[in-house]
Amino acid sequence: MTPSALPATHPLNGTTAESWLVAAYRGERPPVTPVWFMRQAGRSLPEYRELRVGTRMLEACLDAELAAEITLQPVRRHGVDAAILFSDIVVPLKLAGVQVEIEPGVGPVFPAAVDTPEAVTALVGEHPAEAMVEALEPIRDAVRRTVAALRLLHHGRDPLIGFAGAPFTMAAYLVAGRPSKDHLAARAMMHRHPDAWRRLLGWCAELSGEFLRAQVLAGASAVQLFDSWAGSLPPADYAAHVAPASRAVFDRVRDLHDEQGRRVPLVHFAVGAGELYPLLDLDIDCVGVDWRTPLDQAQRRIGHDRAVQGNLDPALLGAPWPVLRDAVDDVLLRGGVAPGHVFNLGHGVPPDTDPEVLTRIVDHVHSR
Repeated sequence: MTPSALPATHPLNGTTAESWLVAAYRGERPPVTPVWFMRQAGRSLPEYRELRVGTRMLEACLDAELAAEITLQPVRRHGVDAAILFSDIVVPLKLAGVQVEIEPGVGPVFPAAVDTPEAVTALVGEHPAEAMVEALEPIRDAVRRTVAALRLLHHGRDPLIGFAGAPFTMAAYLVAGRPSKDHLAARAMMHRHPDAWRRLLGWCAELSGEFLRAQVLAGASAVQLFDSWAGSLPPADYAAHVAPASRAVFDRVRDLHDEQGRRVPLVHFAVGAGELYPLLDLDIDCVGVDWRTPLDQAQRRIGHDRAVQGNLDPALLGAPWPVLRDAVDDVLLRGGVAPGHVFNLGHGVPPDTDPEVLTRIVDHVHSR
């Protein structure tokens, strides 16, 4: 793809170009280790719960003013070094016209499972990616509002990270029609109907890629692809049936670059993917690591040319401070072997987390 310059007014051509987060994603060592938390915006914050009263999840994601405010809440409260767009993995599906609702306590639920070649043909034919692209204005608006507000916080140095779900996770929901514990339906379909599987994943990749591209062009300074269920796959299946689609998502944004010719940082995070790290040949800048694999071990599997992100066990957020502090220090020490390290959790913030604990972690990481 021919390189495309970002607009002169894009944050990567100004306020966020030398931010700690962007520098770390690019394999540099800023004076302070940057920190943010996956699911930092959400149910752990009382201000979020108050704001969400009477509003369903997908409605909140598609209300630009509300989504921007939710995205900004943890930056104001915790002093984290980045915001990540408040959204959901199934938002691109919703924008493409697919019927989906997020049921409290359950997750994304569809009217019927897309588990046959005929169902895939109908889904892709009735909901072309172009339909989603035309419906992206609420997302662009939320990004613009967030970026404008971030310019007024912390001297404008905090970037916005764009967010999308990986094709395998999207497809796993679609094939089962709802969340599942083992993703058996998706794993079976990739072998039973390989052509239909490739078509489904290719369509999901197109949606996620355009979703990320819109966020970058509207002002996001980095992007993260989140694969909730990749860890359920054997390495050979991941390499053959999933990795090409994830790479295709990044292909939709890897041409975008700043005035100095540096591309937008690309981050991939997959849950339970320790055995897959040697296979993450996706031409990306940073690999998110969950809590199961120590960062120094993960770095050896990933390769020493990429930054890492992570990976404090979220279960430790309820531990006494001395225990938690030592765990944070251990993550920082192990992350020191990488060319760049962004401190994060090894998964999302649990809903019952005391917000003051997150703020204390940010202050401690910044003091190191």
